[in-house]
Amino acid sequence: MLIIDSQIHLWEGDQAPPHHGRKPYLAEQALADMDAAGVDAAINAPPQWDMDSNRYAIESAARFPERFATTGWIKLDRPEAPDLVQRWRSQPGMIGFRTPCGLEDERSWPTDGAMDWFLRLAAELDIPVVLGGPFVLPHLERWAAQYPNLKIAVDHFGIMGLTPTRGLIQHEDVLSWSRFPNVSVKLCGAPDYAREDGYPFKGMHDRIHRLYDAYGPERLFWGTDITRLDNCTWRQAVTMFTEEMPWLSETDKTLIMGEALCRWFNWWPSTAETVSAARHRQWRISDSPHCSR
Repeated sequence: MLIIDSQIHLWEGDQAPPHHGRKPYLAEQALADMDAAGVDAAINAPPQWDMDSNRYAIESAARFPERFATTGWIKLDRPEAPDLVQRWRSQPGMIGFRTPCGLEDERSWPTDGAMDWFLRLAAELDIPVVLGGPFVLPHLERWAAQYPNLKIAVDHFGIMGLTPTRGLIQHEDVLSWSRFPNVSVKLCGAPDYAREDGYPFKGMHDRIHRLYDAYGPERLFWGTDITRLDNCTWRQAVTMFTEEMPWLSETDKTLIMGEALCRWFNWWPSTAETVSAARHRQWRISDSPHCSR
């Protein structure tokens, strides 16, 4: 089974927030940790607490192209932004965008037109985008309908924040978005969201099952956000899905743990999966039986 983590953060500086451990997380350390956990590859989401993280992501993917790909960020209000979008996939490892609009100077983008030109161009170029958080998700349904050829991956279960008692605030429409065949969901950070439970974090199992019933295994992507998991090993984050959810078939697990993500982002990191890649490279997002036609 190909196991690909749909979200990690690599960075060189020491600017990280406390819940990500503050220390740099370098490619070499990530590779050692992945090898120990049996993780074949990972999608790096360069964090904006290190404004040089896109550069480090490109360097890491160039050095380890079979292990890392990147959903990078872009400043949409810069004059050079449209040209950069055009050249995005010419950069080593860049397979998509991650645009939470979380920084203060980005929060107007969903309403001031910046996201519209950007998403239109990403759709034209067939570059998937990852969207999440409280400033973006309220607009997702409009964009999913407006740009049906744009592949949108919803970040972190569609969770927009936490209550003061650490309850999860999930967007109320995340299940209904499954009717759009161009929308998928990243299952990142589950152990952190159910940290009071301890392994195997059963407090998230029902939420995962509901998403499975709505989206099917073809549009769900396992992931960890590993630097925030101080209550769980990377290996436990794997076995939470592969050993502790009996309602997932072996085919389901193969898809959710990596193959569905490869199809969605058109990125196949391992020559060991050549046969699987050849079989599914022409897979279309409308092929899922869980999509409304």
